Amino acid sequence: IKACRINQWSKNIIVFLAPFFAFSFEPEILIASSKAFLSFCLISSSVYLINDCVDKNKDKKHPTKKYRAIASGLISRKSAVILSIILLNLSFLISLSLNSFVIYLLVIYFLIQIMYCFYLKNIPLIEFFSVASGFVIRSIAGGAASQTFISFWFLLSVGMLSLFIALEKRKAEIITIKNSKLTTRKVLDSYSLPLINKFESVLTSCTIMTYSLWCFGPQVGGATSPLMIITIPFVILGIFRYQMLSEESQNIIGNQLRVNILETPEKVLLTDKPIQIIVSCWLLITIYIGFLY
Repeated sequence: IKACRINQWSKNIIVFLAPFFAFSFEPEILIASSKAFLSFCLISSSVYLINDCVDKNKDKKHPTKKYRAIASGLISRKSAVILSIILLNLSFLISLSLNSFVIYLLVIYFLIQIMYCFYLKNIPLIEFFSVASGFVIRSIAGGAASQTFISFWFLLSVGMLSLFIALEKRKAEIITIKNSKLTTRKVLDSYSLPLINKFESVLTSCTIMTYSLWCFGPQVGGATSPLMIITIPFVILGIFRYQMLSEESQNIIGNQLRVNILETPEKVLLTDKPIQIIVSCWLLITIYIGFLY
């Protein structure tokens, strides 16, 4: 389980967003969405194993990634590849019970992510869009599996937020290696903090704008209720808090480099109390609007 990095389930939960925002909780929809979720958990774990094999030597130099199963030598590259193939096959077997469009999306997702592992992650800017595409594909797959309507504004919001999170992850990595001789990604040499901050400003505006347009409701092809505009302040708060976390100073503690939390975005929701409060308020209001209006 550690080798497969199953904790990446948090990235695949986005599959449930389409039926959630449509407030469609019929048993058949939940079952179909769960199958799509499991398929993406398995295929993303398969990709991560391949990626960890490719990055084994680089991960050994990283203060936290060096403890990963493959980088630490806990399992061999050969075993990881075999396990990756098994997980990939299981993913497609589960998806066979869904419609063909979901299978096509799984294939596209796998091809993009494999290209990312071997090539795309070394190309400045393109790497951001490669990462974001995975989240957009998951969102589409959730709607396709459950046969739920997906708003274009919703997909744009997911895409912009995904780009924002990917950008913040790179910013955190730059801050981590600043004032140290550590180099874990060659692509980081193409960025600087001033440049990342410029990108950050653009993506922050785009994310808030697309989400706000989605919140205006059915008249603009967005959410099921225009009352969703009530949630906009919480999204802005969440984005601002996320940016605050990326600015935390890093220090050398003994011989160990302290790593910025945004290098592992999934940990933010599990450890940062302000983010937990903001997300909880947003979620409660969204559920209230969905069920009562």
